[in-house]
Amino acid sequence: MQKGKMKGNTKRGAELSFGSFGIKTLEEAWITGRQIEAARQAVSRHMKREGQIWIRIFPDKPVTKKPAEVRMGKGKGAPEYFVARISPGRILFEAEGVPIEVAKEALRLAAQKLPVATKFVVRRDYVEESI
Repeated sequence: MQKGKMKGNTKRGAELSFGSFGIKTLEEAWITGRQIEAARQAVSRHMKREGQIWIRIFPDKPVTKKPAEVRMGKGKGAPEYFVARISPGRILFEAEGVPIEVAKEALRLAAQKLPVATKFVVRRDYVEESI
């Protein structure tokens, strides 16, 4: 199977674009659509559906697999699942509209669902609003 190389840091998607908080990857990996959905559910549950969440990655690479106990040949297998290719420095999720403590815990829970090491990042011009 030709899997390709994922060397080097990300070329785009390394800065916060929508929200004030986010999680950034520190290593390269393939992240499946199921892992992305599990992380999204963890964030939205912890934030109690307040604020807003942006998912900055999309699983657009099909991974094929042949069934078990099938002889060699007879072409390529059927698509089994889809993955997003991730390089170091890529922003995965962004959040806005909640206090920094809530966002930090929600994105920590999301990071536990993902197969990569991540880092919590805050927008440079973020100022905490006191109500």
